Amino acid sequence: MSGSASTAGRWGLVAPRGGAANGRSPAPLKARFARNRLAVAGLAVVILFVIFCFVGPLVYSTDQTHTDLTQVNLAPNSAHWLGTDAVGHDQLGRLMYGGQVSLLVGLAAGALATVIGTLWGAVAGYAGGWVDAVMMRVVDAGIAIPALFILLVVSAITNPGPLGLIVVLGLVSWLVPSRLVRAETLTLKNRDYVLTLRATGGTHGRAIRRHILPNSVSTIVVAATFQIADAILLIAYVSYLGLGVQPPRTDWGGMLSAGLTAAYSGRWWLIVPPGLAIILVVCAFNAIGDGLRDAFDVRGRA
Repeated sequence: MSGSASTAGRWGLVAPRGGAANGRSPAPLKARFARNRLAVAGLAVVILFVIFCFVGPLVYSTDQTHTDLTQVNLAPNSAHWLGTDAVGHDQLGRLMYGGQVSLLVGLAAGALATVIGTLWGAVAGYAGGWVDAVMMRVVDAGIAIPALFILLVVSAITNPGPLGLIVVLGLVSWLVPSRLVRAETLTLKNRDYVLTLRATGGTHGRAIRRHILPNSVSTIVVAATFQIADAILLIAYVSYLGLGVQPPRTDWGGMLSAGLTAAYSGRWWLIVPPGLAIILVVCAFNAIGDGLRDAFDVRGRA
């Protein structure tokens, strides 16, 4: 789908293969990742936002359920560090609260999409023949339909909560990972260790579990980071259009939507913080994905 298909352009990765020589041992992998300063900065940003969203409310406690019409649209001050919104909610507390939804839904949806795509691609690539042809035509047909369009239609019909968004996002975002894993599987299934397993009576399922999936770990891990970034963006799109999680819940996209008209009145604190949060977190996950891709791709090293 168009939202997910753009992910493919960020690749350039064919996963390394074969035992210790592929550079997957933890210490060298960590060292190669650490040399990518942008990726390390991205990891730091993600960790800081996780602490901010999940630990911050324990330190900076606010009421994000009840309205307070005596504290409406206040500018940042000592009592409300990022001001208040149109119903009196503390904006800094709401940024934390909305970040919990955005991060949890993005992480869970990205993980679900990666799992589905990995299993689909591994089976298609390993089976080959007409099974592969049919399964990949399903993927091609799905990619031709914009993911955002499907998400908007489903959201308008079902009005999903966070759990519903996770399921819907996972079901519309698995297509690109499936193609990547399938391409990896087509190569791996002809390796000597897979052929040996099959010659000694090993089942197809055992070959996939013992060799195909473990040797595709680099593709899977990097795909997951990009899928999380895409999921966070899709959540923001849907919530911005008013079809995401409903009040009193919110996420960063919902905060942008709520603060859009106020921005024309000079109340910048209602739109700049959530906008920056989305940009920083999405860029951070993309940087992590680039760093992991380069760390796993030992063939690109001298």
